[in-house]
Amino acid sequence: MKIDFANLQYQHELYKDEIEEALLKVARNCNFIMGEEVDELEQSLEDFTRAKYAISCSSGTDALFLAMMALDIKPRDEVITTPFTFIATAETIALLGATPVFVDIDEKTYNIDPAKIEAAITPKTKAIIPVSLYGQPADIDAIQAIADKYSRTNLHPHKIYTIIDGAQSFGSTYKDKSDSNLGDISCTSFFPAKPLGCYGDGGAVFTNNDELAEKMKSIRVHGQTKRYYHKYIGMGGRLDTIQAAVLNVKLKHYKKDLALRQEVAQKYSVSLSEVYEQKNIIMPAPAPYTTSAWAQYSIRVKNRELLQEKLQNLGIPTAIHYPLPLHLQECFLYLGYKKGDFPISEEVSNEIMSLPMNPYVSDEEIEYIVKSL
Repeated sequence: MKIDFANLQYQHELYKDEIEEALLKVARNCNFIMGEEVDELEQSLEDFTRAKYAISCSSGTDALFLAMMALDIKPRDEVITTPFTFIATAETIALLGATPVFVDIDEKTYNIDPAKIEAAITPKTKAIIPVSLYGQPADIDAIQAIADKYSRTNLHPHKIYTIIDGAQSFGSTYKDKSDSNLGDISCTSFFPAKPLGCYGDGGAVFTNNDELAEKMKSIRVHGQTKRYYHKYIGMGGRLDTIQAAVLNVKLKHYKKDLALRQEVAQKYSVSLSEVYEQKNIIMPAPAPYTTSAWAQYSIRVKNRELLQEKLQNLGIPTAIHYPLPLHLQECFLYLGYKKGDFPISEEVSNEIMSLPMNPYVSDEEIEYIVKSL
């Protein structure tokens, strides 16, 4: 058996007539930048998430930039986040001249541990960026309570903002509320392999704040308030009309795809629960107050590299998200962290392994994967 990890080709075949017609429409109209499809997508995203504003942009990374630039995060500010995430979360902080401050993760959810955040707050703390890792939201109520505690009292010189890095979690929920409708600003990615992916790079930011929305719309087009008049230092962060056209089609089918992802994850969990105790497999443990978008189905195992090799020989692809936590990456050595500073992140990074995950993993494939494991 040969299994496809993300199965993007199969999904294209399902929707290809709609998608290819949408692409042709953009080509025929030659409205490649900020075409009507972009407006249509943003309205649909607002309807889907119930956020007041959905602002599309050029990538999930640029979504993080837009959020932090709108909040005036500057050199010497500190931003608290997790070391167990894709580098863009902390890379964008550093590129703005601010300092990433890492806090270890919860051993079950792999998201930032709210109980460890308060100890990391200093007078320089400007924001907290929890990551909805693998598609599951972090405990935002607990995190927001900490931010509010410092923002509304004399404990801190200014407001502490919350930015949700939901690059992997579009469509997930936290206490029945969309992951894209949490915090001061929520960000997501439409990279092709994400649960809702376009055919290139793409992303979006979400907020309920009128002022922040207008500022991010301006920053997205080089800080313009009108053509060639610039209120802010901005960026070229627009979403291509072609990518919006693809997303408009896929978003119409997305609730169905999300439901299928839930089914695949449930089948994995049921099948693995019959063997994992004997095979030293630690399974995902979503918090009961969340629903995950299941961007990944990630287990923890021993002897990971040998296991990956054996599975690959059986036609089963796997991936590691992520093999080295950010505090140990060469580019962040200047922060002064060392091995042992965040032991849970380090342990999980040594054991984590993602199995094929997409809406179309068949029962036969799941049976074969679990049997092989």
